[in-house]
Amino acid sequence: MTALMILAVFFPALAGIAVWFLPAAKENRILRAKLNCGALALELLLVIALCTAQGTGITLLHMTPTLTLELRVDVLSCIFAVLMSVMWLLSSVFAVAYMDHDRHEHSYQLYFMSVLSALIGLCYAGSMVTYYVFYELMTLLSVPMVVHERTPQAVAAGIKYLIYSIFGAMLGLLGIFFFNYYLGSVTFTPGGLAAASGAPQSGLLVISFLVILGFGTKAGMFPMHGWLPTAHPVAPAPASAVLSGVITKAGVLAVIRVVYYLVGVETLRGTWVQYAFLTLTLITVLMGSMLAYREPLLKKRLAYSTVSQVSYVLFGLACMHPLAFAGAILHVIAHSTIKDGLFLCAGAIIHQTGKTYVRDLRGIGKQMPITLWCWTIASLGLIGIPPTGGFVSKWQLATGALEAGVGVFGVAGPVILIVSALLTAAYLLQLTINGFFPGSDYDYAAVENKEPGKLMTVPMIVLAVGVALCGVLAQPLIDVIATAAAAIL
Repeated sequence: MTALMILAVFFPALAGIAVWFLPAAKENRILRAKLNCGALALELLLVIALCTAQGTGITLLHMTPTLTLELRVDVLSCIFAVLMSVMWLLSSVFAVAYMDHDRHEHSYQLYFMSVLSALIGLCYAGSMVTYYVFYELMTLLSVPMVVHERTPQAVAAGIKYLIYSIFGAMLGLLGIFFFNYYLGSVTFTPGGLAAASGAPQSGLLVISFLVILGFGTKAGMFPMHGWLPTAHPVAPAPASAVLSGVITKAGVLAVIRVVYYLVGVETLRGTWVQYAFLTLTLITVLMGSMLAYREPLLKKRLAYSTVSQVSYVLFGLACMHPLAFAGAILHVIAHSTIKDGLFLCAGAIIHQTGKTYVRDLRGIGKQMPITLWCWTIASLGLIGIPPTGGFVSKWQLATGALEAGVGVFGVAGPVILIVSALLTAAYLLQLTINGFFPGSDYDYAAVENKEPGKLMTVPMIVLAVGVALCGVLAQPLIDVIATAAAAIL
């Protein structure tokens, strides 16, 4: 199983490089796309197979007696790896048609495949050193996806993304130095290492907060959220989908590993670090929803929505309670499914109509009914309407917050989540209402079918169905998450 683990990490990048150099694929875009999609399907099978090998680990390199590059399979790594592989595959299928006439599609596919390798490495990272190496690789390899269009706006967005990401990662690197000093190791251990090490509390708390803030950058947490609404809208829609639905979760997973597997909740619970963390997450939830409500540009509206929704997850983690933790992981799954779906729907609309502003999409449901139905179902999930996955995850988050014993945050959290849900309904369902009911002055006689082909439609439908299944099948997921929660809480 150790060989399978290494293969799962490096296979997507190796497959992307092989396709890049294959002479037949260089000249044949469709062959290249099929090979990449086939490789991603095989990668999904690899990570599913690794779910049977929980507890397996391998040390790749000893840099010092306490600093090692190591991989390990556990419940969380399986959840994140399978989720990321599914989203990558669906986005790749969508990209076959979306990037039909793109001049730089060849290089896009290479970076797209390589980024997944870095993300799978993050999932199976067994120590903070390993996580940091793959985290930096993920950042550097994803920059070309942001600047893909080569426009001045795209280049500026890529630079901003890189600066924010490197600053956040530097705080993570600072954490490696100090955690190794305070804790004697940076190997991820369920429940954390601080209680056993007897580390000095004050210094450890400061470093813990800085590291949470640093990795929170990738998750779009205030005040380090500025890169996200700039970078996501300029990238191609398949890239925007995984940037928003998947890559932001790299920051989430980093926070989980630091709080629950390195420092430990017993050290952080009830301290100023927990309350500062809760405060930043709730500010982000409310601020992101308000900015999304005011934003007229379709993809940028979705980017601000991501700022808000990913901090739902961080809020659940900051509560440091089993129910809230379960809600956070459920929302990781639900949000990835929903936001990938929304970005692909937005990409289909832009690809077929050339329109990028919400105000110009009146009557779009008459031209693209399947696309708008997929948008609507995903929107209901993000709002939190039963029986979608978004409803179940938010229920768990609110219940967990009330039971977590975090004082005023136990009440403020559910209230802000409800206010955010109302704002989410306002900025997402506006497109649905105006799209299906354009009004009596709309020229119905001029309506023409602009629905995209199957390669773009099928991934959107699969994700829309997934939004509902995340709610209907929530209990089995909760049972799996409870296994991880039992070891760390």
